[in-house]
Amino acid sequence: MEDSAQGDSQSPQPPEPPVPPRAPTSPRTLAVAGTALALAFFLTVGAGVQLLNTAFGIWFTEFFVFFALGWVLLRFGGWKPREYTGLTPAPRAPTLFGFLLGVANFFALVIPIQYAAQSIAPEWLTKMFDGSRLFEGQTSVELGLILAGVSIAAPLCEEFFFRGILQRGLTPAPPESPVRALVVTAVIFSAFHLDPVGFAARAELGLLFGWLYLRTGSLWPGIAAHAANNIVSSVLFLAAKAMGQDATDAETDVRAVLALAGLGFIGLSALFTAARHFPVLLAAPPRATDEEARAPEPRPALAMLLLPWVVGATVALGGLATLDTRGLSLNLYDMQHPLPELGKDAPPGLLAERKALMVLRTSARQGKTPMEDYREERERQMRAHRQALGAQKKP
Repeated sequence: MEDSAQGDSQSPQPPEPPVPPRAPTSPRTLAVAGTALALAFFLTVGAGVQLLNTAFGIWFTEFFVFFALGWVLLRFGGWKPREYTGLTPAPRAPTLFGFLLGVANFFALVIPIQYAAQSIAPEWLTKMFDGSRLFEGQTSVELGLILAGVSIAAPLCEEFFFRGILQRGLTPAPPESPVRALVVTAVIFSAFHLDPVGFAARAELGLLFGWLYLRTGSLWPGIAAHAANNIVSSVLFLAAKAMGQDATDAETDVRAVLALAGLGFIGLSALFTAARHFPVLLAAPPRATDEEARAPEPRPALAMLLLPWVVGATVALGGLATLDTRGLSLNLYDMQHPLPELGKDAPPGLLAERKALMVLRTSARQGKTPMEDYREERERQMRAHRQALGAQKKP
């Protein structure tokens, strides 16, 4: 009896029930936290790298701030990034429709909105946020990188973050309306560009890209529309520069703006008419459900998720420092020794000197001229031009 009692007391315990998997981070939390982190990194890391080298900085900011940050947050939050955001294989017809819509929208709405904004804004504000400066003083390689960056990297990475994470996280479940999330995302998207003159035009673009995302459930139509807008605007700017035209929007004939807007609206009308007759133009595979977008357990550690991106960013920065040492040194020096702004009505002698300084800078960057020669000339112009402009303003 005693042995039997001991046997009963040592009988195996029933197995503990399995621990249920952790619920993934809520989409709204990802949207809010991701936006706050993106803004912090954009204003510090992204802005700093773009000051060192504009062409490299555009790619670095898009890839490591918007795309990498969003990817890491989703993986750490327990989601599959491609399924969650709608970055799954591109539907061909809606993607082509999005590209054509981006072209038509640029002429129909972006041009007149930007024209109106620049007509209303004071001249000093327009000059401060003149986007054409992006292309000034760039080598042919850097110019190509900038064009590729605004045409490829920006559409892909910004749509992944702003529509795939921010808008998706703010959009409530049906039957609630998604309009508020659409508008808020468009406003934040425009605000991130830090351009008050272009704010309204970019907000309109945000509405277009967000509408395509809502309508198709895929990021690719919005990416295509985003790319089309940036490509058309860059091509038109470079074409005008090649023809020697340096007029500002304030000097543009309003009749030309209205004519382009009319052509754009004809294009928009034709596209939406085609979409009504051919629903495939706005059709896409069903968006992944939350269950399908949930990543399997266990989740990877945050350090392991960050490691490849940190290594990649470090290698990229190291490569920049190795390949463009003189350019980085010149950019840092220029930031410490700003030149006074010369308007188109500045004395011709000052404008000629400034142009010669840019030639000297290019030569110094290529190693053909000592860096000290450029620095001395820049400091001389900094003092002389300030004095000349100050005397010119006196009655």
